[in-house]
Amino acid sequence: MVNTVSRPSMFKLFSEPGRAALELGISLPFNTMFSDKVQGDGHPVMVLPGFMSSERSTKVLRNYIAQLGYDVHDWGLGRNFGKLEYLDLTTIRVEEIHRQTGRPVSLVGWSLGGVFARQIAKECPDRVRQVITLASPFAGLGAPNNVEWLYSLMTGGKKIKKISAELLAELPLPAPVPTTAIYSKEDGLVAWEMCKETIEDDLHQNIEVRSSHLGMGVNFSVHQIIADRLGYHEANWVKFRARGFFTKKLLYPSL
Repeated sequence: MVNTVSRPSMFKLFSEPGRAALELGISLPFNTMFSDKVQGDGHPVMVLPGFMSSERSTKVLRNYIAQLGYDVHDWGLGRNFGKLEYLDLTTIRVEEIHRQTGRPVSLVGWSLGGVFARQIAKECPDRVRQVITLASPFAGLGAPNNVEWLYSLMTGGKKIKKISAELLAELPLPAPVPTTAIYSKEDGLVAWEMCKETIEDDLHQNIEVRSSHLGMGVNFSVHQIIADRLGYHEANWVKFRARGFFTKKLLYPSL
């Protein structure tokens, strides 16, 4: 499948900033009204940023989750340069939060942050409540995309495909915890086909939204999914269901 997908068009790529700004403008008033209707149980939630992004990029998302009533944590490593050692460091941080709070941690990962989140859940599933990925190309990190040039620039010419073959083979395998993979066919950075679980089952669901890649963390429809998902854990987890014909068609086409 990796060989049959194409990188997103240049139009989608160059329209990313404008679309993300529009999504932010739409989300702010809606989120203010909606967050008051949700009462979270206070369990810890860690948010992981995408490649070359830092905690600043996830501020809106973290503030929204906090307003819902959860104990929100940044991943604590600053800017995400895509280093493999981040996996071990973030796993340790998840274990520390679990030890401090006595509760499993929900992981919300944006783009590469979601790829890391799934791997962390595989390393310590007993400490992870669930995983929510936002436009994370875990099914084919080396598939054609519009960001590999930046990775090569930051790593002195290295290609993503040259990363550990064992790790690349492991990435598409599902984590043994409830997982929601959110993707968009309007993504301008990565191939949307690579952001989906290969097989959906009782613990793994793919949800298509209408969003840019850069706007995933501020998109109103994405926030609705996150607010709904955080209320569940493995014992009572059910798949997300949109209410209303027009809501499904306009916001969640795959449903």
